[in-house]
Amino acid sequence: MTALDIRLCSASDLEGLGKVLDSIDLFPAEMLPELMSPFLGGDPADLWLTCLSEETLAALCFARAERLTQGTWNMLALGVDAGFQGRGIGAALVAALEEQLRARGARIVIVDTSSTGPYEMARAFYARNGYREEARIRDFWAEGDHKITFRKALG
Repeated sequence: MTALDIRLCSASDLEGLGKVLDSIDLFPAEMLPELMSPFLGGDPADLWLTCLSEETLAALCFARAERLTQGTWNMLALGVDAGFQGRGIGAALVAALEEQLRARGARIVIVDTSSTGPYEMARAFYARNGYREEARIRDFWAEGDHKITFRKALG
C-alpha cells in the first residue's frame, strides 16, 4: 500500500474533497462548505479528517459529538474516492478517527447505514473494523429500508 497522510481537514482541502464526493454517492459536494464550516471555525464537537494518497486527496471522514451524551460520537460520513477504493484507505481513516476521538475522551462511536443491498459492502466494512450492529429501526429511511446503527466502544 502507498504511504498515506491522514490529517485534519483545512479550508484549502474543500476543492479536492469536492472531487472525492463527486466520484462517489455520499452527499453532494455543494454541501461540503456548509457542513465543514463549524469545524473550520473551531467547533470542538466536529472532527473532519482527510487522507492523501500519492499526494492526492483520496478520502474524508466526519464525526460529530452527540449532544447530551458523555463521550459518544457519531461518524456521519466516510468516503473514499472511487479511484482509490480497495487500498485500505477507509480502514486507515477510521482507525485515525478512533485515535483522535480517544484523545478527546470519547467512549463510543456509532455509525448509521441502510439495510438495503447497495449498502451491504458498507455494513461488511464496519463489521470488519470492529463495529457491531446495535440497533435496527424498521422502515426508517423509506418503506423496507431500515436504519442500522453500528457501535464500537473505544475503551
